[in-house]
Amino acid sequence: MEDRDNFYQNLKAKLDDTTTFPSDYLYKFIVAVAGDKVAQVQEIFHDKGASITIKKSKTGKYNSISIVIKLATSDEVISYYKKAEKIEGIISL
Repeated sequence: MEDRDNFYQNLKAKLDDTTTFPSDYLYKFIVAVAGDKVAQVQEIFHDKGASITIKKSKTGKYNSISIVIKLATSDEVISYYKKAEKIEGIISL
């Protein structure tokens, strides 16, 4: 858990140094095709004005999900990562 806290602290510092908010932010996730993982990711960003693109891998086992959304602060960026990490098996890029 401490590693996760350090990761988010470092991410916040980098975002605050390099990004002028409000700004568009690009999330990239990889999830297994099996189950409702794509729907779970979409639900996080539902009704938030996000642009969501989904691509299947060449093997058909995974989906790549790209999400562009306008966010007001670095804390908001991190809040979406924290919501997404609760999805079993999700990989954040």
